[in-house]
Amino acid sequence: MAQPSPTRGTFRVRDGALEWRGRQETLRLEPWGPDAVRVRARLGGPVLAGLPGALLEEPPPGAAAEIRTEAGYAVLTCGAITAVVSAEGMVRFLRTDGGTELLAEDRAHFWWPGSRLHTATGNGYHRLEQRFAAYEGERLYGLGQHQHGLLDQKGTVLDLVQRNAEVSIPVLTSSRGYTLLWNSPAVGRVELARNGTRWVADSARQIDYWITAGNPADAQRRYSAATGRTPMLPEWAAGFWQCKLRYRTQEELLSVAREYRRRGLPLSAIVCDFFHWTHLGEWRFDPEQWPDPAAMVKELDELGVKLVVSVWPSVSPLSENHGPMEHAGLFIGTEYGPLAHADWPDKGVAEPVQVAFYDATNPEARDFVWSRIRENYLAHGITAFWLDAGEPELRPGFAANLRYHAGPGPEVGNLYPRENARTVHDGLAAEGVTEIITLNRSVWAGAQRYGAALWSGDIGTDFATLRRQLAAGLNTALSGIPWWNTDIGGFHGGDPADPAYREVMVRWFQFGALSPLMRLHGFREPGMPLGPGMTGGPNEVWSYGAEAGEIMAAYLRLRERLRPYVLAQMRTAHTEGLPPMRPLFLEFPGDPAAWEVADAFLLGPDLLVAPVLEAGARERAVHLPAGAAWTDAWTGEAHPGGGTVTVPAPLERIPLFLRDGAELPVREEPPARG
Repeated sequence: MAQPSPTRGTFRVRDGALEWRGRQETLRLEPWGPDAVRVRARLGGPVLAGLPGALLEEPPPGAAAEIRTEAGYAVLTCGAITAVVSAEGMVRFLRTDGGTELLAEDRAHFWWPGSRLHTATGNGYHRLEQRFAAYEGERLYGLGQHQHGLLDQKGTVLDLVQRNAEVSIPVLTSSRGYTLLWNSPAVGRVELARNGTRWVADSARQIDYWITAGNPADAQRRYSAATGRTPMLPEWAAGFWQCKLRYRTQEELLSVAREYRRRGLPLSAIVCDFFHWTHLGEWRFDPEQWPDPAAMVKELDELGVKLVVSVWPSVSPLSENHGPMEHAGLFIGTEYGPLAHADWPDKGVAEPVQVAFYDATNPEARDFVWSRIRENYLAHGITAFWLDAGEPELRPGFAANLRYHAGPGPEVGNLYPRENARTVHDGLAAEGVTEIITLNRSVWAGAQRYGAALWSGDIGTDFATLRRQLAAGLNTALSGIPWWNTDIGGFHGGDPADPAYREVMVRWFQFGALSPLMRLHGFREPGMPLGPGMTGGPNEVWSYGAEAGEIMAAYLRLRERLRPYVLAQMRTAHTEGLPPMRPLFLEFPGDPAAWEVADAFLLGPDLLVAPVLEAGARERAVHLPAGAAWTDAWTGEAHPGGGTVTVPAPLERIPLFLRDGAELPVREEPPARG
């Protein structure tokens, strides 16, 4: 049987965009920033504007485009990228200079007329599939933060959904010279197979993606301009953050800050974690344990320490806010059954209660929650917040049963953590606060514009987990989130008296000192059961014995010496969109080996960091990228680029290399003699 002829559509140019119509589908391509194109497709009518997504409402300026239609195809050129649309509605993206193919849509099956599948799920919604070709040797990076430990994610299948330590940001950077954003917060998946790439939205109204051409650094500039640049990091946030699960009283927290100062150890921030509240969802201090928050903030300010307070999105039925919020429709709703909920302990009851979650996609809900934060925290001088459990932590979290203000759960479910960060950002900005940062357990594309930092979730405490954090952080950096960190030492467990764990802690602390943000946290042994009185074992620098404590103190001082350099990289993230933590290929795309290095990174352009990731290791092999000369920051030994060197790595040393004669204060100068 002969293959049927694909349906040929018609072209038209409208409002500076190219449209193709055929098979009851509208396909729209338009320039969206320099060297970038936005593509939308909808079955049954024209494309819709104003749907939830990551792109700013208006494209970045400077997108001069040329559109022409020919017999059987049409062409849109925007700077470095050219899109060619066939009469059947298939799209190919080419480098404008030279015409080589960057990416092409691919058919689902030779019998199928196109690359896009719209399968009706009811009421104008569809299960959407977008297929692209696969290419031999292509490497793919980004997609947020995941715990699989892979830097190159070619060959993986990833759920597009938010979970603790699994953060979905649907932007993909290719070694072929393009970066693509799947501009939809819908729950679904992405499949990066050898025989093709497939993006799937379980239920949404239209396909929407954005693509730019260029090397990875230029792509980061374009992507961040299209989705919003991060603010400038507050100077205090570039220092060391002390945290544990958890300081239970005002006096306990203050005593730790005082001890850091007594020991002469640098400290920039300390965290007041969960269960400091009266009831979950009242967003205020329990006066029994925290009798004078304003005095606490004042003393910490005098010590040069910023207080960061944990804020959760969940609301207990015992909270004074539960009734008013429910009556005003400010909670996440459900299709079937009661309000979205999870079991969680609260004060004054023996058993967990069923908590609801405020709907961060609802502007009225954001305003209500901010009003409580303003009255109960900001009034005491607190301007920095830890947004925990912001996926949100629903149990179970079936997206199909959820109803948000912004739309059904399957269509908008990934949006929540970004809008949760927006609650605090917009509230602080309205009060005239200009230095804004929140620490989040989950984010989505565009969260960086709301001052959202991400940490890697409630992870384990061994070397295997530490190794996985490097790929997680580098892929996060390529997903537009420049403010990133881990719980130094991991979260679940770790005995400060165990020599084996002390080694993990030292190596993790070294990595943390060279991360974009540096924060010590964890639920150390011996831990108490979950509940209002819970706490973990000690987790301060001096908790790990004399040898480990002395090494960790040295890396606190190293972080202080490097703070001006770190802040300079944060300035670059703010103005250009380049992350401070960079895979080697971001600076050296012409070195093929640099694309494969998953166990080292660059902090800014000049400092190569090679963490020690194995128990007992006392030396480390390091690839030095071609195209630069490198100097061992500890010994001063010079090395050419383009090869691998093996260097000593005693317990007190993380291998560091300086690029092309850069001068950074890595080595600690001995005190001057009198």
